[in-house]
Amino acid sequence: METKTNKIAIPQKGLEAAEILSQLEAMKSHDVPWDSGKVLAYVYEPKKETENLAKDAYRMYLIENGLDPTAFPSLLKLENDLIGMAKDLLGGGKDEVVGNMTSGGTESIILAVKTARDYFKAKRPEIKEPELIIAETAHAAFHKAGHYLGVKVVMVPVNTTTFKVEPKLVEAAITENTILIVGSAPSYAHGVVDPIEELAKIAKSRDILCHVDACVGGFYLPFAHKAGYDVTPFDFSVDGVTSISADFHKYGYAIKGASCILQKNRDLRRYQIFACSSWSGYTIINPTVLSSKTGGPLAGAWATLNHIGQEGYIEIVKGCQEATQLCREGIAEIPELEILGDPDINLVAIASTDPKINIFAISDWMAKRGWHIQVQLASTCSREALHLSINRANIAQIPELLEQFKLAIAELKEKESPEMAFDPAMLAPMFDNMNAETFDNLAGMLGLGGGGEGAGLPDDLEMINNILNKLPAAQRNVLLTEFMNKLFTVNS
Repeated sequence: METKTNKIAIPQKGLEAAEILSQLEAMKSHDVPWDSGKVLAYVYEPKKETENLAKDAYRMYLIENGLDPTAFPSLLKLENDLIGMAKDLLGGGKDEVVGNMTSGGTESIILAVKTARDYFKAKRPEIKEPELIIAETAHAAFHKAGHYLGVKVVMVPVNTTTFKVEPKLVEAAITENTILIVGSAPSYAHGVVDPIEELAKIAKSRDILCHVDACVGGFYLPFAHKAGYDVTPFDFSVDGVTSISADFHKYGYAIKGASCILQKNRDLRRYQIFACSSWSGYTIINPTVLSSKTGGPLAGAWATLNHIGQEGYIEIVKGCQEATQLCREGIAEIPELEILGDPDINLVAIASTDPKINIFAISDWMAKRGWHIQVQLASTCSREALHLSINRANIAQIPELLEQFKLAIAELKEKESPEMAFDPAMLAPMFDNMNAETFDNLAGMLGLGGGGEGAGLPDDLEMINNILNKLPAAQRNVLLTEFMNKLFTVNS
């Protein structure tokens, strides 16, 4: 009798197409139902007509390779068109602004930091330990870029009421090694735009580069301005801004894998490019991190932007702004909740005002009823919160969302909070000697799954989030690293 095993390998005989698609559909059945309108993170959903068009365009260019634009000139045309649209939208229409498409905001940010590092390596070779200055609200991708590229990240506090960076603190943090100042438009956690004009002025006066992270707001704020909303200047119209990152696949509603990095001019972009002809193979000339890459995201983004058009984006932004205002007004009527800061955009952080109402318990309650909302752990500048990224598909769901919050609070008030008294020092020895065995022991205590099909998190995350919330960031990082290391494990 044949013994069945869980070993994963390429099948000896290929499966029929129908069987393969059936298996994929079964796998997808456990994913977040992003088309429900109840997912307020991860996915930015266009209308079905636009989605289908983008998928068709993506498939048309699925096989073409962006490695060599001279072999596929249509990809070069698509990229230049998209960068031209971004340039026009972000205040660079009359300037020498150039740019390239990337796979996402993180790659765009890494390229901005690489450009600054290599620019100063050429212009000021005496700088041996380059530094970049960010607010504590800046995206984690800047920490990743610093880690990858050997650039020290200097983090400065923000105003704990507005959550915006204080320009005077940025200026005070400048040293002889500073190569880049960063501002967010907006910062993700609280949806507020940093004072870009002041940051750029400081950067220019000190001969330092200034990057604006508009990954979230790049294809939202300009249309909000066109719709008549007050928008803080943040783009290339601001003197001193030298680069901008912006994601087509957020509020441009393009399919994932479509972002861009814009540089003030070609002289600066030169330091973004990598070239290598010193090996035995084909010559490598990469303006971005990736070499081989499908043309799908280019075609999908190009189709999406041309299909929605400026009038369409303005209407979408109006709807999102109105939904955000409705959300803010609704939260203001719930005594147990409050919005942190004063969002400039459709990103909202919601915290508890009642010690008996745990924000993580609300998250669990909502998840069991089909709502998928990100949680944000407490940081040096902010309390723990729920995060809403309101997009086109969520607009009609906001009234129900507010009612669900009220129901959750009413029900949770009748229950005793399971939050445990927890001393982070209790786990210190485990973190000091973390390895696979100690993690497995800790994971068992916390109810975390192992690798393979059983991997993942329990349905109730309140206890885990409470523990993570009380741990120092360094210990959180150790635990999360080991969890991810365990998650991608093949059972055989």
